[in-house]
Amino acid sequence: MNKIGVLICLRPETDVAAEFKKAKELGCECCQVTVWDMSLYTEEKAAELLAASKAYDIEISTLWAGWSGPKEWNFTGGPSTLGIVPAAYRMQRTEEILQGVDFAVRLGVSRVATHAGFLPENMNDPQYRDVLAALRYIAKTCQKKGVNFLFETGQETPVTLLRYIEAIGYDNVGINMDTANLILYGKANSADAITVFGKYVMDTHIKDGLYPTDGCALGKEVKVGEGMANIPEVAKRLQAVGYTGNYIIEREISGEQQTKDIIETLDYLKKILR
Repeated sequence: MNKIGVLICLRPETDVAAEFKKAKELGCECCQVTVWDMSLYTEEKAAELLAASKAYDIEISTLWAGWSGPKEWNFTGGPSTLGIVPAAYRMQRTEEILQGVDFAVRLGVSRVATHAGFLPENMNDPQYRDVLAALRYIAKTCQKKGVNFLFETGQETPVTLLRYIEAIGYDNVGINMDTANLILYGKANSADAITVFGKYVMDTHIKDGLYPTDGCALGKEVKVGEGMANIPEVAKRLQAVGYTGNYIIEREISGEQQTKDIIETLDYLKKILR
């Protein structure tokens, strides 16, 4: 049975036990752990996460591995700042993602996800082969360590993502499907995207949003059920292709409203899935 959970962001100030306790009290069964600060990839933090996971019976399904440097989540600065696509940051970020892989191994977690960036769609683009080579290196290293490497959807069309997975050529490469990002970036209808790459989906971010109405800015994220992601149809199509992974709720706001929206989304998903 698919489990339902949330994202837990690991920061220097994070009270790990408190975050897992909160997830349990909300009714979660699993989580993804997101890390943007590579200094936290320590044995001590791994032990802390494992102890909290065991104490509150919350499975860590995926480590979401961030990277250093500038980040512009838009259509203007995004292509030159995000992921491993920009040549200026590619080598450093490749190594940082692999630090995340080593940390996942310490946690006994078999999936590592990240945003690779605005992957070149044109195979004749001068960057295409270099980006592909970096991704193959990451995937091959992951394979040696028993880890699956997951692309988070958003910055590329489903066909482009499928092309890269096929070109990488390793069977440990998959997708962390963010149901809103496909819409926020104006790349695809979330449910229809499953027709293209559904068999590669290994984990999710359950999120909702609206299409862009400004050529330079992403669409707006909204509470699940208020956007265009059509989560019931997404779940139906994932189940049809044999998806056995988890449903991880992401709500990119903070405070009491975030908690309220997560609780409502948990109830919403339970009605859909069970």
